[in-house]
Amino acid sequence: MNTDTHPRDSAASPQGATPATGRELLVPAGSPQKAPYAALVAATPARDGDLEVRGVRAHIRVYGGPAASRRLVFLHGLRGDHHGLEPIVAHLVKECPDLQVWVPDLPGFGASSPLPDGVHDVAGYAAWTAELLALVAPAGDVVLAGHSFGSIVAAATVAGAVDGDPSDGSPVRGLVLVNPIATAALDGPRRAMSAVTVGVHRMAAALPERIGTGLLRHPLFTRVASLAMVTSKDPVLRRWIHAEHDRYFSGFADRRTLLEAFHASVGTDVSAYASRISAPTLLVASENDDVAPLPSQRVLAASLPDARLAVIPRIGHLAHYEAPAVVARETAGFLAGIQATDSRDEQ
Repeated sequence: MNTDTHPRDSAASPQGATPATGRELLVPAGSPQKAPYAALVAATPARDGDLEVRGVRAHIRVYGGPAASRRLVFLHGLRGDHHGLEPIVAHLVKECPDLQVWVPDLPGFGASSPLPDGVHDVAGYAAWTAELLALVAPAGDVVLAGHSFGSIVAAATVAGAVDGDPSDGSPVRGLVLVNPIATAALDGPRRAMSAVTVGVHRMAAALPERIGTGLLRHPLFTRVASLAMVTSKDPVLRRWIHAEHDRYFSGFADRRTLLEAFHASVGTDVSAYASRISAPTLLVASENDDVAPLPSQRVLAASLPDARLAVIPRIGHLAHYEAPAVVARETAGFLAGIQATDSRDEQ
């Protein structure tokens, strides 16, 4: 992969108390600094590069030192790209200096080209992710993570739901799911709003392509979605989150790509793959997340053979923006547990 090393743009860190022990944890989110995350992200070693994966020219940003011995691949959510995960990743690399984090722009989003063949659905993205993992860590010595829609893709990849055909799944050391979609949107507590959103996307599909794409990229559509998801009361953080959505929410390649991915995101959830996931799993949920509600996270955690649930109070679906330090700390603890298990097995 061809890469360039240079700092990026984003920022600082909510602080939280040490979590309690147990299968389900309550981890305080704290309050953000005035310049959210920019200084920390700018100080994080990172390089950009392109990699050919399953016919896709994929843009990948790699964080951490080139000599780092451990690897984690992190998948962003719908309508996002690698920028949205930078606050978590910057905190995580600071906590784990020996960790290298690969954050791809999923096919058809950010700077990655769309899939040349097939559909931008869960199976298509899972097949693409499986090939990426094989390139990044052929021996399976990698942890896979995903936020929101990325959690569905990550779970499907590990479960082996590739192109609709069950397989043995991609070998990974562990699985981290942040704000995982444990209940399909059309079955969740926001089913009415989800139905309206589905209607807007159907309208965009029925219109002439230029007009339909314009509707999906309209700043008002972006702002309504952003307002619906932000839970922080901090005005500086709220303005920054809205600005991030303004910058990156419409970075999809074309209407077809977005519509296929959107319908995949509302039509399935992580629980569909839980029975085929044997890897140790960390679920990071938010107390006030009405996109991925906490009760469904508890059901999901109980359905996985080796899972731990960490709960961040008082925030919603945007944990990657509103409490990235907490997500990073829980992930670092999870990775340390995997390392400790490896050490015991070697003795």
